[in-house]
Amino acid sequence: MRRGIAATALVATLALAATACGGSDSSDSGDKKSSGELSGTVTWWDTSNDTEKATFQKIAEDFHTLHPKVTVKYVNVPYGDAQNKIKNAFGSGSDAPDVIRSDVGWVADFASLGYLDKVPDAKAKEVDSAFLKQAAASGKYDGTMYAVPQVIDTLGLFYNKKMLKDAGVQPPKSLDELKTAAATIKSKTGNTGMYLRGDDSYWFLPFIYGEGGDLVDAKDKKVTVDGPAGVKAFKAARDLVTSGAAITNATDGWNNMETAFKSGKVAMMVNGPWAVADVYAGDQFKDKSNLGVAAVPAGSAAQGAPQGGHDLAVYAGSKNLEASHAFVDYLTSQNVQVQTTKALSLLPTRTAAYDQPDVKSNEMVQFFKPAVDKAVERAWIPENGSLFEPLKLQFTKAVTGSSSPEDAAKASGEAFRKILKGWK
Repeated sequence: MRRGIAATALVATLALAATACGGSDSSDSGDKKSSGELSGTVTWWDTSNDTEKATFQKIAEDFHTLHPKVTVKYVNVPYGDAQNKIKNAFGSGSDAPDVIRSDVGWVADFASLGYLDKVPDAKAKEVDSAFLKQAAASGKYDGTMYAVPQVIDTLGLFYNKKMLKDAGVQPPKSLDELKTAAATIKSKTGNTGMYLRGDDSYWFLPFIYGEGGDLVDAKDKKVTVDGPAGVKAFKAARDLVTSGAAITNATDGWNNMETAFKSGKVAMMVNGPWAVADVYAGDQFKDKSNLGVAAVPAGSAAQGAPQGGHDLAVYAGSKNLEASHAFVDYLTSQNVQVQTTKALSLLPTRTAAYDQPDVKSNEMVQFFKPAVDKAVERAWIPENGSLFEPLKLQFTKAVTGSSSPEDAAKASGEAFRKILKGWK
C-alpha cells in the first residue's frame, strides 16, 4: 500500500493484445511491437508520488510506440484524494478514467459497487500462475479477479548508518531496543532517534500486529481494534513520543518525516520502498550506501508489517475496453516491472522478475522482498479503505496525547461498527 504522500489513507498484465479482440500470455510482450490494431484514447489515473510520477508518465506514453493508434492520456491524481475522486468519477460516468492505479485496499470497494471490469479469464489465469500469490489475492473480490497487481510493498525501518555507527548502536529489533538506541543517539549525537508518522493510520498497523492483534477478524465478522492488543498498540505508539525516542506531528506527516530523516534531524523512520528514491535525494544520503533498512521493530508479542501495494484496474464503463486491458498488460509486463524497479526501487509482482539482474542487484529489493513475504495480509473487504479515516483520527489523538490509548481504541471500535454493519 502506498501511503507515502497523503495524510489520509482512503481511496490498481503481461500480455499485450496481439489483435484488437484478444491478448497473449507471453511474458515478453513489453519488448516488441504488437501487430494489433488497437486505437483510440486510454485515460490513466495514476496515484504515484512526486518522485515517481515522471517515470510512470514516460512508461505510459511509451505504450504509443507499441500501439501507434492508441493515445494514452496520463493524469496524476494525488493519493490522498484518489479514492473519493475515483468513486465520484465512476459513479457519475462523467470524465471517468479508463484505467486506475488503485491502492490494494480499494479494489474490493470499487468491485463491490460494480465499477470494475473483470480481468479477462486468460489474464486472470496468468496472474494466478506467474505473479506473487499474496499480490494476486489483493486484486480479487468474491472469487473474481478485478485488478492486476502492479507493485507490492510493506513497511521497514529506514536508518542512517553513519548516525547509528557514531552512536555505537545497532538497528533496533524491538520497541524496547528502539527506546534504548534513541536515548544513546540523543546523548552522543544530539539527534532524535526516530520520526513517528502520527497523521496516517497505516503507520498504526505495525503496532497492533506487534501486540498480536489486528483491526478486524473478517472470518468471524468481528471488530478487534478495541481489544487488549489494540489498547496496547496505542500505548506503545504514545510511549515512543513521551519517552523522547520519537518526535511526531499531527499534520503533513509525510513531508515532515522525509525532511527530518533526509536532513539528519532524526536517525530512523518507518517507511516503504516508495520512499527510497526520495530519500536518496537528501543531503544525508548522497552516498546511497548510508541508507539502511531493517525490519519494523517488534512489539511485545510479535513483529509484523502490513502487505501493501498497488493494482491496476479497468473501468467497467470504459468505451475502449480492449485497449485499456492491453495497457494494463503492458504496465504489468516483466520488462516494465524491471524498468520500474531499476528507476524507483519498487518491488515487482511477477515472480520471474526477481531473477532479472536489475532486480536481483537492487539492495532495497533484497531487503523488502523477504519482508513482503512475511507481511501481514489485510482483510480484502469493501470497507477496508473506509476504516482508515476514523482510525487516523484516533491514532493522531493517541500519539499526540489528546486522547488516552483506551479512549482511542474504544472510539475506533465504535466507528468501525458503524461502517461494518452487523459486525460484532
